[in-house]
Amino acid sequence: MTTTVRFAPSPTGFIHIGNSRTALFNWLFAKQQGGRFILRFDDTDIGRSKREYADQIETDLAWLGITPDAVERQSERFGAYDAAAERLRKSGLLYACYETAEELERRRRIRLQRRLPPVYGREALKLTEAEKAELEAQGRKPHWRFLLPNFENDPFSTHRTEARWNDIVRGEETVDLASLSDPVLIREDCSYLYTLPSVVDDIDLGVTHVIRGDDHITNTGAQIALFEALGAKPPAFGHHNLLTTASGAGLSKRTGALSIKSLREEGLEPMAIASLATLIGTSEAVTAVADMAGLASGFDIGRSSRSAAKFDPAELIVLNRALLRDRPFGEAQARLVALGISDARAEPFWLAIRGNIEKMNDAAEWWGIVTSGPARPAELGDDDRQFVRDAFDLLPPEPWDGTTWKEWTDLVKVRTGRKGKALFAPLRLALTGVPSGPELADLLPLLGREGTLARRP
Repeated sequence: MTTTVRFAPSPTGFIHIGNSRTALFNWLFAKQQGGRFILRFDDTDIGRSKREYADQIETDLAWLGITPDAVERQSERFGAYDAAAERLRKSGLLYACYETAEELERRRRIRLQRRLPPVYGREALKLTEAEKAELEAQGRKPHWRFLLPNFENDPFSTHRTEARWNDIVRGEETVDLASLSDPVLIREDCSYLYTLPSVVDDIDLGVTHVIRGDDHITNTGAQIALFEALGAKPPAFGHHNLLTTASGAGLSKRTGALSIKSLREEGLEPMAIASLATLIGTSEAVTAVADMAGLASGFDIGRSSRSAAKFDPAELIVLNRALLRDRPFGEAQARLVALGISDARAEPFWLAIRGNIEKMNDAAEWWGIVTSGPARPAELGDDDRQFVRDAFDLLPPEPWDGTTWKEWTDLVKVRTGRKGKALFAPLRLALTGVPSGPELADLLPLLGREGTLARRP
């Protein structure tokens, strides 16, 4: 059977770096297995799901290097869910409940006071048809729960019933179904919650491995029971640790925190995000991997830690710098052209500045310095200003190359007696307007003698 995985976001907001971790784990696992990756939009919540969010999710995944083998939308599959729900009703495994949220909360508190597990007591199973009719006459509409198989003959006499699986990330896992409330599958307004559509889709689409965050571990126990109730063999499951901020706070699509869209707009490289999202919280060192093939070759889904992976967004900048520092001109050329950097100096310019930029757009700032001079005149004291003027009078004749800077500064050192920072810092300020940056030995030939003299204070 072909390995088939799915990434199933709800299009109710922009996906963030934590969501991308799940997408990447699935994508890389599928690539290693020669399998298929399905993008499935869990958009049964018609009121909150937006097509623009779905479109952005596809754009974000493509930018990261993830191309689905198929795209599915739950909003187009309600017929399949209705049929599955009817099968469960006929088999007595889906039953109507009429409690309000307030009534359920009151019962939960009473159970806690009695030192009982705060699970649903299945009171709705005791309702007669007449009592149901009376409740509906009062205007109440039922929600529908799935009857978990945690009893022998009497649903009010539960016993420990273990759902077991060999988690491909965490190893052996067990959930006691007697510790769970019967999950609600259908709301009062007849809309579906996540559980039933997800299981039906996994069956129909031939999903062999469900890889997701470890916040779903308890859900997996109930879902295994639902797979079996629908006559299907459950897929393999894998639950990876979640990403949090450095303070331990979770990420949310609703807040837009660290969304892939915003990180892209900030100028970060897709492989900086992919490298961090995949490697952090594993036994692997977090390094900047140049491409998805390289990330896949070293990916091991079993190396994910059991504890949450905390990260600082500043780590993305470190990885971004590393990727740009090692990027050949041929791979950067098209983006340099888009920034207006396209003449004969483009390649030596890129090789000179790539180790001193955080983001690709920073190249445009350095191009402006090279071609037009500092954005504002260098702030030099009287002594340094005179020193720079004298130094510019000692500029060697052209042609200039990578040795010109040393030739010039050696001569200035002899003539003025300056050395070290006192020699180099004023010259750098005069030439670039900033106190640090690329090697001036590499920049000077790009400026040329005429361009350099134009910067004489």
